[in-house]
Amino acid sequence: MYIIAENIHIISPRVKEAIANKDAKYFRDLIARMEAAGASAIDLNIGPNKKAGHEVLPWLVQLAEEVTDLPLCFDTTNLMAIEAACETVSKAQPIINSTDCKAERLALVPPLAKKYNTRLVGLTMAEGLIPVSAEERVNLAIERLIPAMVELDFPITDLIIDPLVLTVSGCQEYCPECINAVQMLKFAWDPAPLTNGGLSNVSNAVPAEMRPLLNRVYMVMLMGAGIDCVIADPLDKDLKEFIRVVEQRDESSAFNRLLLTLSDRVAAMEQLQPEDVDMSDPQQVEIWKTVQVLLNKVIYTDAYLR
Repeated sequence: MYIIAENIHIISPRVKEAIANKDAKYFRDLIARMEAAGASAIDLNIGPNKKAGHEVLPWLVQLAEEVTDLPLCFDTTNLMAIEAACETVSKAQPIINSTDCKAERLALVPPLAKKYNTRLVGLTMAEGLIPVSAEERVNLAIERLIPAMVELDFPITDLIIDPLVLTVSGCQEYCPECINAVQMLKFAWDPAPLTNGGLSNVSNAVPAEMRPLLNRVYMVMLMGAGIDCVIADPLDKDLKEFIRVVEQRDESSAFNRLLLTLSDRVAAMEQLQPEDVDMSDPQQVEIWKTVQVLLNKVIYTDAYLR
């Protein structure tokens, strides 16, 4: 699984403080730890940062390239900052995160990505609200996003479509639709575009102690759907273990076999069944209940998952 490390995110008070204080050591150490933990790329999320983004993002690029050769992902809506970062990067092909399907955004971001030979994350959203259904999201990709890339002669192999993971707390009906969208996008074009998801979005606004299991179970389901990469925390050892079990088809325990069954059920466009689960095993029951919430079968409440 291609993991774009999410840990440098402006929403983190520690990251915000380190940017304000130009704490180079903090970022060098964090990036080295993420690479050691198995990150495939490093996300640099500075938010809009309209005033200083064109200075902050290149500075982070320089720090990152002092300690890693991994690709860097430029995560901001500030196009001036993105261009400055593209001019600074000197190692691996970077990723621009992101464009959506609005005409004004498509007119600006894909040409920038082509100019600097970057990969590009494309979000399946346009005017108004994010579509709920998988069909609407895929249609945005087919009717707006991919044609814009083709018109530019932008390599579809460098396009990464993100059907938007949203939180189970408040947007529960979106969770199974995102999984369906990942599956459908595999047939959206030839060659099939890559797919991506912001994994931890699924547990936003959920009590902190309950977030990790939601993320890990959703990861297994997205893997069953065929997702290519996720923006996630490579420092979460249990998440990495769930990924390893699925990738290596490790059937060495009943719990592992349940994870594989869940992934296989999603791959077959089926749902996990009660007979797949040992209901006398509390760990397996936790998985079952989490899946029911993620499939929008049981209304999400903190009490139910606890």
